[in-house]
This record gives sequence, structure tokens and C-alpha cells, in this order.
Amino acid sequence: MSKTKDELAGVVDLFDALSRDELAQALTELAYKQGKVVDESTFESVIEDAVQDFYLVEAESDGNADGDDATVLVPGPVAFPTLPENGEDLPHIMDVPERSVNRERIGERVKSHLQREAKNADGERAGHLLDVSYDLEAWAPVSADDVRDRLDESLDDRAN
Repeated sequence: MSKTKDELAGVVDLFDALSRDELAQALTELAYKQGKVVDESTFESVIEDAVQDFYLVEAESDGNADGDDATVLVPGPVAFPTLPENGEDLPHIMDVPERSVNRERIGERVKSHLQREAKNADGERAGHLLDVSYDLEAWAPVSADDVRDRLDESLDDRAN
């Protein structure tokens, strides 16, 4: 588990969904509130790491009253969203549109991503993906049995 990744998920969860730029803006605001100097160029790699490890998931927004159909980030299946220090102030600082996302559609997208990764996963990554497959079923209304079967085969092949 990663405290930093859970905190990223906590910031996103506070708004339900954020674009990558909005999340980077929120991180900048938090750093300022905490009196920290940060290199904003690192935000993209931190966000990408959280996406790679399924703490954050990219989704298509179902839009809002302004017709905002954007690619957004939502807390992923392995995240335990935690608000970082001063996180509760963000809704008062940032003007972010309300968005809705379809959890089932996102679940299917994550499942497809898992299936693609499962094809070539090495031992450690396969173990992580196996854990993600169980978390996915609790997080979204999808079944990941076929992903687990593939990962179990991969882990068995590598053990022999």
C-alpha cells in the first residue's frame, strides 16, 4: 500500500473525479497550503504511477450541466482514499465541475486493462495484478475470474 497514492485517490475522491490537470492543480494548492516547495514537473509521473498501480483509474465522464465530457481520474480498486493534510480546503479553493461516471463501464475498462497486462506479467507484477482482480470485483460490478485464471497460469508456469 502506498500512502502517497492513497492520498492522490483521496484528493480525487473529494471531487468524485478530476482531470489530470485538475489533480496537478490540487497538488500545487496543497503544497502551497503546507508551506512546501515542490517541482510541479514530477506530478505527472506520480499520477502515472498511481494509474499504473490501479490507485487511480482513467474514465470517460458522463458529462455535467456544461456538457463537459472529459477523460477524468477516479479512485481505483486498490485505493484507500485518504485526505492529505489541508485536503479538506481544496473544494473552497478550486472550482471543479460536478461529473458523473459509470462504475460498470469503468470496471469493464479496468478488467480489459488487467487482461492485457496479464498476458505478459512477470511474477511480482502478476501477483499484484491478481490482488487487483479481487479488489476490482469488490469495487465494480464485474467478474474477473478469467483474468485470475490467466494470472494463475502465468504464476504456475514461472514456478515450474
